[in-house]
Amino acid sequence: MNKMKKLTWLFGINMFISAFTFGGGYVVIPMIRKYYVENKAFFDEDELMKIAAIAQSSPGAIAINMSALSGYRVAGKSGLFVSCIAAILPPLCILSIVSAIYSVIRDNTMVNAVLKGMEAGVAALIVDLIVDMYAMIVKEKQLFFILMTPAVFVLNYFFQMNVAVLIILCALICVLKVHMERRSVSI
Repeated sequence: MNKMKKLTWLFGINMFISAFTFGGGYVVIPMIRKYYVENKAFFDEDELMKIAAIAQSSPGAIAINMSALSGYRVAGKSGLFVSCIAAILPPLCILSIVSAIYSVIRDNTMVNAVLKGMEAGVAALIVDLIVDMYAMIVKEKQLFFILMTPAVFVLNYFFQMNVAVLIILCALICVLKVHMERRSVSI
Protein backbone atom coordinates (compact mmCIF):
# COMPACT_ATOMS: atom_id res chain seq x y z
CA MET A 1 0.00 0.00 0.00
CA ASN A 2 1.65 3.26 -1.07
CA LYS A 3 1.94 6.28 1.24
CA MET A 4 -0.87 8.32 -0.35
CA LYS A 5 -3.31 5.40 -0.15
CA LYS A 6 -2.39 4.86 3.51
CA LEU A 7 -2.92 8.54 4.30
CA THR A 8 -6.27 8.57 2.48
CA TRP A 9 -7.33 5.41 4.34
CA LEU A 10 -6.16 6.91 7.67
CA PHE A 11 -8.14 10.09 7.05
CA GLY A 12 -11.30 8.21 6.11
CA ILE A 13 -11.17 5.61 8.87
CA ASN A 14 -10.34 8.15 11.58
CA MET A 15 -13.15 10.43 10.39
CA PHE A 16 -15.51 7.44 10.51
CA ILE A 17 -14.36 6.28 13.95
CA SER A 18 -14.49 9.80 15.36
CA ALA A 19 -17.92 10.54 13.91
CA PHE A 20 -19.61 7.34 15.02
CA THR A 21 -18.09 6.46 18.39
CA PHE A 22 -19.80 8.17 21.28
CA GLY A 23 -18.77 7.64 24.89
CA GLY A 24 -15.13 8.60 25.14
CA GLY A 25 -11.76 7.17 24.32
CA TYR A 26 -12.37 3.66 25.59
CA VAL A 27 -15.02 3.14 22.91
CA VAL A 28 -12.42 3.95 20.23
CA ILE A 29 -10.21 0.99 21.21
CA PRO A 30 -12.57 -1.73 19.86
CA MET A 31 -12.98 0.28 16.64
CA ILE A 32 -9.23 0.64 16.18
CA ARG A 33 -8.88 -3.08 16.88
CA LYS A 34 -11.43 -3.90 14.20
CA TYR A 35 -10.00 -1.69 11.45
CA TYR A 36 -6.28 -1.51 12.20
CA VAL A 37 -5.65 -4.96 13.71
CA GLU A 38 -8.29 -7.30 12.27
CA ASN A 39 -9.01 -5.78 8.84
CA LYS A 40 -5.64 -4.30 7.83
CA ALA A 41 -3.15 -6.01 10.22
CA PHE A 42 -1.12 -2.81 10.60
CA PHE A 43 -0.23 -3.98 14.12
CA ASP A 44 -1.22 -6.75 16.56
CA GLU A 45 -3.32 -6.89 19.76
CA ASP A 46 -0.28 -6.49 21.98
CA GLU A 47 0.79 -3.32 20.22
CA LEU A 48 -2.80 -2.03 20.37
CA MET A 49 -2.78 -2.42 24.16
CA LYS A 50 0.57 -0.60 24.34
CA ILE A 51 -0.84 2.22 22.19
CA ALA A 52 -3.92 2.35 24.44
CA ALA A 53 -1.75 2.53 27.56
CA ILE A 54 0.32 5.37 26.12
CA ALA A 55 -2.82 7.19 24.93
CA GLN A 56 -4.37 6.93 28.40
CA SER A 57 -1.28 8.17 30.20
CA SER A 58 -0.65 11.08 27.82
CA PRO A 59 -2.33 14.46 28.27
CA GLY A 60 -5.36 15.11 26.10
CA ALA A 61 -8.29 13.10 24.85
CA ILE A 62 -7.71 9.34 24.67
CA ALA A 63 -9.51 9.09 21.32
CA ILE A 64 -7.27 11.73 19.72
CA ASN A 65 -4.14 10.18 21.25
CA MET A 66 -5.16 6.71 20.01
CA SER A 67 -5.75 8.04 16.50
CA ALA A 68 -2.45 9.92 16.51
CA LEU A 69 -0.42 6.95 17.75
CA SER A 70 -2.13 4.54 15.36
CA GLY A 71 -1.60 6.92 12.45
CA TYR A 72 2.06 7.33 13.40
CA ARG A 73 2.46 3.54 13.53
CA VAL A 74 0.97 3.19 10.04
CA ALA A 75 2.48 6.16 8.17
CA GLY A 76 4.92 8.04 10.38
CA LYS A 77 4.63 11.78 11.08
CA SER A 78 2.32 12.44 8.14
CA GLY A 79 0.03 9.63 9.38
CA LEU A 80 0.02 11.20 12.82
CA PHE A 81 -0.96 14.61 11.40
CA VAL A 82 -3.68 13.25 9.08
CA SER A 83 -5.11 11.03 11.84
CA CYS A 84 -5.25 13.91 14.33
CA ILE A 85 -7.05 16.20 11.88
CA ALA A 86 -9.49 13.45 10.94
CA ALA A 87 -10.21 12.62 14.59
CA ILE A 88 -10.78 16.26 15.56
CA LEU A 89 -13.08 17.35 12.69
CA PRO A 90 -16.26 15.34 13.46
CA PRO A 91 -16.54 16.32 17.16
CA LEU A 92 -15.72 19.92 16.27
CA CYS A 93 -18.53 20.03 13.70
CA ILE A 94 -21.02 18.13 15.90
CA LEU A 95 -20.32 20.29 18.96
CA SER A 96 -20.61 23.47 16.89
CA ILE A 97 -24.03 22.42 15.61
CA VAL A 98 -25.24 21.20 19.03
CA SER A 99 -24.14 24.39 20.78
CA ALA A 100 -25.87 26.49 18.12
CA ILE A 101 -29.20 24.67 18.59
CA TYR A 102 -28.84 23.58 22.23
CA SER A 103 -31.82 25.56 23.50
CA VAL A 104 -34.04 23.82 20.94
CA ILE A 105 -32.90 20.24 21.66
CA ARG A 106 -32.19 20.20 25.42
CA ASP A 107 -35.79 19.32 26.36
CA ASN A 108 -36.63 17.22 23.29
CA THR A 109 -37.81 13.75 24.37
CA MET A 110 -36.60 12.16 21.12
CA VAL A 111 -33.07 13.50 21.62
CA ASN A 112 -33.10 12.32 25.24
CA ALA A 113 -34.22 8.84 24.14
CA VAL A 114 -31.43 8.66 21.55
CA LEU A 115 -28.88 9.67 24.19
CA LYS A 116 -30.16 6.97 26.57
CA GLY A 117 -29.80 4.38 23.81
CA MET A 118 -26.28 5.58 23.12
CA GLU A 119 -25.44 5.19 26.84
CA ALA A 120 -26.43 1.51 26.66
CA GLY A 121 -24.34 0.95 23.55
CA VAL A 122 -21.32 2.65 25.09
CA ALA A 123 -21.67 0.55 28.24
CA ALA A 124 -21.71 -2.64 26.16
CA LEU A 125 -18.58 -1.59 24.24
CA ILE A 126 -16.73 -0.76 27.45
CA VAL A 127 -17.68 -4.11 29.00
CA ASP A 128 -16.44 -5.87 25.85
CA LEU A 129 -13.15 -3.95 26.05
CA ILE A 130 -12.70 -4.83 29.73
CA VAL A 131 -13.34 -8.52 29.04
CA ASP A 132 -10.79 -8.49 26.19
CA MET A 133 -8.18 -6.67 28.28
CA TYR A 134 -8.67 -9.03 31.23
CA ALA A 135 -8.38 -12.02 28.88
CA MET A 136 -4.99 -10.67 27.79
CA ILE A 137 -3.96 -10.38 31.46
CA VAL A 138 -5.05 -13.97 32.13
CA LYS A 139 -3.17 -15.11 29.02
CA GLU A 140 0.07 -13.83 30.59
CA LYS A 141 -0.51 -16.37 33.42
CA GLN A 142 0.81 -14.10 36.18
CA LEU A 143 -1.32 -14.63 39.28
CA PHE A 144 -0.29 -11.26 40.74
CA PHE A 145 -1.89 -9.32 37.86
CA ILE A 146 -4.84 -11.70 37.57
CA LEU A 147 -5.73 -11.01 41.23
CA MET A 148 -4.98 -7.28 41.09
CA THR A 149 -7.93 -6.54 38.79
CA PRO A 150 -10.70 -7.96 41.00
CA ALA A 151 -8.99 -6.52 44.10
CA VAL A 152 -9.08 -3.03 42.61
CA PHE A 153 -12.73 -3.52 41.59
CA VAL A 154 -13.68 -4.56 45.14
CA LEU A 155 -11.77 -1.64 46.69
CA ASN A 156 -13.46 0.84 44.37
CA TYR A 157 -16.99 -0.56 44.17
CA PHE A 158 -17.57 -1.81 47.71
CA PHE A 159 -15.22 0.42 49.72
CA GLN A 160 -15.57 3.52 47.47
CA MET A 161 -11.79 3.97 47.35
CA ASN A 162 -10.84 6.83 45.03
CA VAL A 163 -9.85 5.70 41.51
CA ALA A 164 -6.86 8.05 41.37
CA VAL A 165 -5.54 6.59 44.65
CA LEU A 166 -6.02 3.07 43.29
CA ILE A 167 -4.16 3.89 40.08
CA ILE A 168 -1.25 5.39 42.02
CA LEU A 169 -1.18 2.41 44.41
CA CYS A 170 -1.21 -0.09 41.53
CA ALA A 171 1.57 1.79 39.75
CA LEU A 172 3.67 1.87 42.92
CA ILE A 173 3.05 -1.83 43.61
CA CYS A 174 4.03 -2.72 40.03
CA VAL A 175 7.19 -0.61 40.21
CA LEU A 176 8.08 -2.26 43.51
CA LYS A 177 7.39 -5.71 42.03
CA VAL A 178 9.66 -5.03 39.02
CA HIS A 179 12.37 -3.62 41.29
CA MET A 180 12.26 -6.73 43.53
CA GLU A 181 12.32 -9.06 40.52
CA ARG A 182 15.35 -7.28 39.06
CA ARG A 183 17.09 -7.35 42.41
CA SER A 184 16.51 -11.09 42.79
CA VAL A 185 17.80 -11.73 39.25
CA SER A 186 21.00 -9.75 39.83
CA ILE A 187 21.81 -11.59 43.09
